[in-house]
Amino acid sequence: MRKTLALTSFAFMVVAANAFAGAEGRLAGKVTDATTHQPIAGVTIKMDAVEGHTVHQETKTDKSGEYKFLVLDATIQYNFTYSANGYQSVTDKLKLKLGEVTTHDVELVSGSAAAAKSGEVPKAAAAKPDPAIVAYNEGASLANEGKNAEAIAKMEEAAAGKADFSAAYQALARLYVRTGAYPKAIEAANKSLAITGDDQDMFAVLAESYDKTGQKDKAAEYRKKLPADANSLFNEAAKLINDGKDNQAEPLLKQAIAANDKMAVAYYELGMLYVRTGKNADAKTNLQKYLELDPNGKEANTAKEMLKYVK
Repeated sequence: MRKTLALTSFAFMVVAANAFAGAEGRLAGKVTDATTHQPIAGVTIKMDAVEGHTVHQETKTDKSGEYKFLVLDATIQYNFTYSANGYQSVTDKLKLKLGEVTTHDVELVSGSAAAAKSGEVPKAAAAKPDPAIVAYNEGASLANEGKNAEAIAKMEEAAAGKADFSAAYQALARLYVRTGAYPKAIEAANKSLAITGDDQDMFAVLAESYDKTGQKDKAAEYRKKLPADANSLFNEAAKLINDGKDNQAEPLLKQAIAANDKMAVAYYELGMLYVRTGKNADAKTNLQKYLELDPNGKEANTAKEMLKYVK
């Protein structure tokens, strides 16, 4: 009974933490010339909230034409305006994915300043944008609206239009996971990795997708490539504790603490594990650390009582 309660308590803690951080979103992408498809450096990108409250941020593309935004409140929509000398400005309204990176590539149509002043139509304005980019941007908008089937169709169109379009394969991999099409997610993620090399997001997609399709060895292979995650390590340890496998849980609890040395509940469970195995000195050290980090925690009274017996 005691062990089960410890696992339930931690699950509640994780939900609470996610509720705090879950409103964030990230936007990343690349700005290129619609005619030459070359990156454009120094593009000014302005972000303005269109609902809720006033928010304004600005950034510029780097020498590779790439940009990034961290958005603290991704629950509302924003206008993103892309401007550069000699190019027509573009404004896109987006709602970012919560807790994830939304990829949004943009093509700008160029024209000479003299032609713009004289009222002539710049020749570049007549150039057609890359159909693959157009399909990708349409797919991203559909995905943000939760229209998964339509978004997948557009991303498949984008990937078919550009053989090396890694962003389209990445988007497809995430959409396939979202819709439970795990074999297709594996295929798309591997195609992306063949283009980009290492990619933590695709490693995570593969770990989950291989696990869901019963390929446990492959799932473990990609899970090892991911950064140590204290919550996952703790949850795995908690399952082992509930199964009475303290000897297997001990190293996982230590790894969880190494990944997050402020995880009070991991110290508590490690301390209780040492109580059960008669390692009083280690039990005392870990239970005291738990009380230091979370003196009013749910298990504080139990920890204090246990410390009386492990002196």
